[in-house]
Amino acid sequence: MLTGHIHSVETFGTVDGPGIRFVLFMQGCLLQCKYCHNPDTWSLTGGRDVTVEEILQEIEPYLSYYRSSGGGLTVSGGEATLQAAFVTELFRQVKQRWGLHTTLDTNGYNEGDHIKDLLEVTDLVLLDLKHIDNEKHMELTGKPNEKMIQMAGWLSQHHKPMWIRHVLVPSINDEEQDLYDLGRFIGGLQTVEKFEILPYHQMGIYKWEALKWQYPLHNIPSPTDGEVRKAYEIVEKGRLNTIKC
Repeated sequence: MLTGHIHSVETFGTVDGPGIRFVLFMQGCLLQCKYCHNPDTWSLTGGRDVTVEEILQEIEPYLSYYRSSGGGLTVSGGEATLQAAFVTELFRQVKQRWGLHTTLDTNGYNEGDHIKDLLEVTDLVLLDLKHIDNEKHMELTGKPNEKMIQMAGWLSQHHKPMWIRHVLVPSINDEEQDLYDLGRFIGGLQTVEKFEILPYHQMGIYKWEALKWQYPLHNIPSPTDGEVRKAYEIVEKGRLNTIKC
């Protein structure tokens, strides 16, 4: 029986895709972002095992809310694509049974051709681009960004709708040139329906402390509203000077 390894669920999510959504957080991630507010999802051995049918039973009581709001199911993480077979079957079942909208929230670490079956049953991809500069991306996450860049290009070339999300961290990824380059890259993608800047926050520090880990960005504040607006402006300027993908 196909099982998945999950961290937690949220039954009334409103920010991870359109409408009201059931949000399933998978366990395990290969990136170690310095600002991560859920570092307890990193481990591949934490969490609990569930079957597809068990998750379907958890979704069913809330179907009227998801349908009436134009919402559906979002699978996030951790990194959902590390358990692509489970997520694929779950997406297939919610579509066959209830016709629900499906959203995949991913950092893009698995390339499109490797998760083609999953993407075929995915209506929307939330793609988190953490840093456009490869060396700075490695410093921030422990991994290069080339797979994420390739994933964005794959989604564009295969006409898959996506929302691009970027966590804005002062002194880490808010330099004007980096934001401009990010905008140029996004401007060359064909299927970006929405671009969101998510202001960095420190609300997950307590989880680092519970794990007895030292939080690496302890002295970095959240960006101001003005800094977020300025970042949007710079990205938009870059978007008007595109890099074709």
